[in-house]
Amino acid sequence: MVDQIKKIKELRKSLLNTRGLLDIDGKKLKVKNNKLKMNQPDFWKNQKNAVKISKEVEELEETVNNWEALFKEIKDLEELAIEVEKEKDEQMLNELDKMYVKLKKKFKKLEFFTLFIGKYDKNNAILSIHSGTGGVDAQDWAQILERMFLRFAEKMQWKTKIINRTTGSEAGIKNVVINIQGNWAYGYLHSENGVHRLVRISPFDAEQMRHTSFALVEVIPELHEQEKLEIKDYDLRIDVFKSSGPGGQGVNTTDSAVRITHKPTNISVSCQTERSQHQNKETALKILKSKLYKLEEEEREQKELKIRGTAQKAEWGKQIRSYVMQPYKMVKDHRTKYETQDIDNVLDGDLKMFAEEYLKHVERVTWNA
Repeated sequence: MVDQIKKIKELRKSLLNTRGLLDIDGKKLKVKNNKLKMNQPDFWKNQKNAVKISKEVEELEETVNNWEALFKEIKDLEELAIEVEKEKDEQMLNELDKMYVKLKKKFKKLEFFTLFIGKYDKNNAILSIHSGTGGVDAQDWAQILERMFLRFAEKMQWKTKIINRTTGSEAGIKNVVINIQGNWAYGYLHSENGVHRLVRISPFDAEQMRHTSFALVEVIPELHEQEKLEIKDYDLRIDVFKSSGPGGQGVNTTDSAVRITHKPTNISVSCQTERSQHQNKETALKILKSKLYKLEEEEREQKELKIRGTAQKAEWGKQIRSYVMQPYKMVKDHRTKYETQDIDNVLDGDLKMFAEEYLKHVERVTWNA
């Protein structure tokens, strides 16, 4: 029983340490000060700033409330454990064990979210897949990845919407753009940025030879309205073309598809899945602004990685992860060294561990820098 109380005390101590690192008291003070601003009669005069402050308060309150509630639960459990020890209630000992395990899981979950330190980690994500070296096999591989990410989103209870999709001439897809909406979507998915490599016996080869295929995955955050930059009309080229895609899935076959190209950077975005040309244009412009805003910010901060401007070619030697089906089964992330033999589950959307290992890897690299 003494050991049980000790475990609960250690859990409370761990929580207090993490709480201190997160500066929960500082966050509480910030919420209080921002709420005073929100109560001012002229608060909504600057709508852009008002929306920013309101959103910040909402997010900070959620963080503070989660940590405060867990601290209270652990403290209550500690007090209960002391009472149970006095009464020597054996039946309650088992209940205490269950409650401790439950609270420890809660703590680990909250602690994990401290790894989301990026400015856009809580945002929705825009994920693109492009087939690379490998011909029809690469296009088939791109479609397998499309299904994998859609299944992952489903497991995470996120919403998905296909923005643009080009099918392959024989099988698979040449490219696809997916809007993924849900809490921490970008935080989880930005670890998928890079080239994904597949090794398997090709179903398209009559000689049953082993083939290597590549696909490039790009992930950018969907930005909030107040963050988006203004683009001059003369910097844009807008092309209209016929939509293409499988019938019966809401894809219009009139000239409603839109491609918008930003001439100074040559970044282009296409959309063909909305019901009208106007809606396709709006969606494409929204994604283009997100790409340009993020690119501009990263250039300003002199980061090495850029979104889209100098996109890497999907080929040998640049992969972040390998998926091997034959002669053995394995999925290995080349950055974190995390690997699993359960390739079937991974391709069915079991990606959470890869994302978590990547976030831990980034934290280690940051601390050792």
